[in-house]
Amino acid sequence: MAEQQTKDAFVQFDRVQKSYDGETLVVKDLNLSMPKGEFLTMLGPSGSGKTTCLMMLAGFETATHGEILLDGRPINNIPPHKRGIGMVFQNYALFPHMTVAENLSFPLEVRGMDKSVRETKIKRALDMVQMGDFGNRRPAQLSGGQQQRIALARALVFEPELVLMDEPLGALDKQLREHMQFEITRLAHELGITTVYVTHDQTEALTMSDRVAVFDDGRIQQLAPPDQLYEAPQNSFVAQFIGENNTLLGEVVEIKGPDLCVVRLEDGELIDAKPVNVSKPGEKTRVSIRPERVEFNKDRLQEGAHTLKAEVLEFIYMGDIFRTRLRVAGNEEFVVKTRNAPDQDRLVPGQQLEIGWLPQDCHALDA
Repeated sequence: MAEQQTKDAFVQFDRVQKSYDGETLVVKDLNLSMPKGEFLTMLGPSGSGKTTCLMMLAGFETATHGEILLDGRPINNIPPHKRGIGMVFQNYALFPHMTVAENLSFPLEVRGMDKSVRETKIKRALDMVQMGDFGNRRPAQLSGGQQQRIALARALVFEPELVLMDEPLGALDKQLREHMQFEITRLAHELGITTVYVTHDQTEALTMSDRVAVFDDGRIQQLAPPDQLYEAPQNSFVAQFIGENNTLLGEVVEIKGPDLCVVRLEDGELIDAKPVNVSKPGEKTRVSIRPERVEFNKDRLQEGAHTLKAEVLEFIYMGDIFRTRLRVAGNEEFVVKTRNAPDQDRLVPGQQLEIGWLPQDCHALDA
């Protein structure tokens, strides 16, 4: 399977390392394969190595060790302008003294295309981002969202097979950002472009990607489709970093099988969980459960659900959902999210109740 993936890889990092000072590795032994046409997001906190990986792929940084291949060719020694890669940055990087059309013409002129071909490609690229009437304007006459569309059009105008995007929507307001997320994803899939996208915004990564590589401390902690990352995190870092998550500390008492273990929580309560990276009794563990998987309406509890006593500390109305903060097994930051439905109880601080969830929704992770 791994052999097949490597053979079909369009972008490949092979044991890549990067150090700026010769001692500290900011990227540690990175192996990553991407097929053609994939939209892959590199997600992680500041300093996790994701942007360095993007810059090595673009050619603005050099790998200290290992090889980067594009369509089977090693590109470590190929300068950035000869890699044929489109780039979109957070600060747009448009030339202020040029019109929009001149900005788009520049990468085509560099590639020696004649005027009629350039005009056709510029028109097509501007129409793609719904900016067909803006060719004669200068960047200063455009809003932030319009400038980002032009930056995107410039990255696509010479029809690259690979486009790299570094926090491209970071400067936009929430509504425009969400709109652009769908636009970029739609364009990438329609045009069949391979895309590597860097962000620290989990929602953006989950919304846009075919797969997400979660970075921390220079390594990929998990590489998976968005739903898998959220529903089945492989370790505590991924569980905490992707979306909202509840954790309860405890110790493994018994492994009943590949999908079931018993954990004793810090307050002595026993619960069932799915063993993800625990393997034997006596191991410390951090049990992870998503806020929307917890139920406190007894009529809705499914058969086999595990229940625990809880105390309401805070009940917040958020329009489409209610967000309840509880004290559970000594944890005062245990959150439950419930849909705003007519039969959903409004809770009050101090109220005692039982909450429940299914064992398979509860993951025993590393401590």
